[in-house]
Amino acid sequence: MEQNLDKKTELKYTLQSFFTNNKKKFFLVISIIIAIIIALFLWKDNNNKKNILISEKYTKAQLLLSKNNKQDAAKYFQEIISSKNKFYSVLALNTILEKELILDKKKILEFFNIIESLSHNDTNNDLIYIKKALYLFKENNSVEGNELLKELIKKNSPLKIIAQELLEK
Repeated sequence: MEQNLDKKTELKYTLQSFFTNNKKKFFLVISIIIAIIIALFLWKDNNNKKNILISEKYTKAQLLLSKNNKQDAAKYFQEIISSKNKFYSVLALNTILEKELILDKKKILEFFNIIESLSHNDTNNDLIYIKKALYLFKENNSVEGNELLKELIKKNSPLKIIAQELLEK
């Protein structure tokens, strides 16, 4: 029992001397941890605010489109794609293509490149490639469209069957 008390006293003394000798380092580590936590919260809050702003732009663009104001809607959709938001950028490009808001082929291909550069999961990337191939077919560029579809087939994509059907046509 006496040994146990000696060990507790010794441990208490060791911890006390450790904190006394390393007080500055201890507070520095604690301060860094707190600063990192605060920075993470601020970063997350900033991302949420950006996402809300982009969603508002998307809604505004859709309202402009419903009022037949295609030019202004196209500007908002371009801003959304340029923001590189994973969700709304894809929706904006789909709307541009569906409603034929922008007819400049180079600009559309730039938009596809922006969206492809975003890190999506494989299935979403495959859908983007198929959409791009269909756009290229529509623009009479079947060579590049075929290459995209062959890539999907080669990598054994879940959309391989669709790509094969499109190649057959």
